[in-house]
Amino acid sequence: MATFNIPGVQVVGKVEGAHAQIITPAALSFLAVLHRNFNPVRKSLLHKRTLQQAHFDAGGLPDFAPETAHIRNDPSWQGPKPMKGLEDRRVEITGPVDRKMVINALNSGASTFMADFEDSNAPTWANNLDGQVNLRDAVRRTISFKNPAGKEYKLNDKIATLLVRARGWHLDESHIIIDGQPMSGSMFDFGIYFFHNAAELLARGYGPYFYLPKMEHSHEARLWNDIFNMSQDLLQIPRGSIRATVLIETITAAFQMDEIIWELRQHSAGLNCGRWDYIFSFIKKMRFHKDFVLPDRGHVAMTVPFMDAYVRLLIKTCHRRGVAGIGGMSAQIPVKNDDVKNNAAMAKVRADKTREVEAGHDGTWVAHPALVGIALEIFNKGMVGPNQYHIRREDVNVTALDLLNTNVPGGITEAGVRDNCSALLHYCANWIGGLGCVPVNNMMEDAATAEISRVQLWHWCHHGASTTDGTKITIPYVDQILSEEIVHVKKTGLDAKRVDISAAYLRDQIRNKALSDFLTTDLTPNLDDFAGPNRPKL
Repeated sequence: MATFNIPGVQVVGKVEGAHAQIITPAALSFLAVLHRNFNPVRKSLLHKRTLQQAHFDAGGLPDFAPETAHIRNDPSWQGPKPMKGLEDRRVEITGPVDRKMVINALNSGASTFMADFEDSNAPTWANNLDGQVNLRDAVRRTISFKNPAGKEYKLNDKIATLLVRARGWHLDESHIIIDGQPMSGSMFDFGIYFFHNAAELLARGYGPYFYLPKMEHSHEARLWNDIFNMSQDLLQIPRGSIRATVLIETITAAFQMDEIIWELRQHSAGLNCGRWDYIFSFIKKMRFHKDFVLPDRGHVAMTVPFMDAYVRLLIKTCHRRGVAGIGGMSAQIPVKNDDVKNNAAMAKVRADKTREVEAGHDGTWVAHPALVGIALEIFNKGMVGPNQYHIRREDVNVTALDLLNTNVPGGITEAGVRDNCSALLHYCANWIGGLGCVPVNNMMEDAATAEISRVQLWHWCHHGASTTDGTKITIPYVDQILSEEIVHVKKTGLDAKRVDISAAYLRDQIRNKALSDFLTTDLTPNLDDFAGPNRPKL
């Protein structure tokens, strides 16, 4: 435990080397102000999520709120103009905050890089502090890395614009205790990055830019806006210097897109289609609704009715308000040493990006540097200006029923059950070992995609779904497949103890009477504080 003489503040973890330049008395005092002012509000909003879930469990459905109809129906208000580096966001690369990834992503040729403390980062104490050091060095363009073979990595002259995704409101940072309570992971990630880098970024002509995940209500965006205003005031940074893009990745947020932009006021940089978390939320929120059971994950594509409606509404809303509407992530990654499989995977990426630019998106996400060129080629051809704000999509009229349309073609197969078990075992075992994004079966798995696998298995068991060959999906049926997949996964070289922890977690999950909210919350007690498989010595 590191010792700092700040009343009410404890740091429950080692602070050594470069980490001591991040966890400083001044930074901790800043975090304490944020916590004391805003953690009670965060807790209240999380409680409201619980009440809302009870409403859905009792048979209720999401809908557009009548009390905010005046915001949705007023055509006169607009979001702010984009800041420098955010005018053209045609290709955004995303990834965790390890040092090599940060350099490669900034050098990738993408327009922007979303450095991720959330779904693609396993939030060990080491990973989180390393990530803050890496981003501090990236902002100052001093970041470098040498791998064990002696290869050196440095920034190019031209790099992507940096955005940072903090953790969601539900996660704590248990290593920072303020007045006897763990700090919010969201406020920690935001606060440390903002404290150390906001002035430097402004001096370089840019600003502190963020992605905000997993919000379920516009009041959660209001909380972020209040935090932004106080943070800027405390550090004497002009209000409006921050820009934040909100991931619309919960079914409830889809009904409040206008309200979310409105609440962020001058700090809004638009919305993004967080497609994988959106599917996860769609199932989880409707967990006791049998008619919301979906087929194999592979069938739940962006063209199915409820996903297509959400995309069209997002683009229309963003362009009506003069802010960016960013597309989502293709899960495919390059396949080495197999041209047939690689060509098939890249064809799927091309089709996905073509659909996005033709729909009117202002940019798209990729998870691998090799996909930047493909996405750029498609968006350069389909989007000749810096964005497509002028495409109003006034033809779009999305109703609540459209957003809840579960008419999804396809069925449930044994292969689908098996793929979900395999993906979960791989991901959870890697996550508790410090890796937050994992290639599995030529797809990039992160917490969001793993969550789809988890909730689908529970949903299928709970509602007595059957496979296309007539086999009923029961707990013993999933147990048997899981036992077989454990053998296969252990043969890949993954730590057997972590695989067993993951298997025990999954067996417990499918037996629960109700889905738990997040696997990251459930598995956090199993995290190794100092695990960081990709970390160099700082």
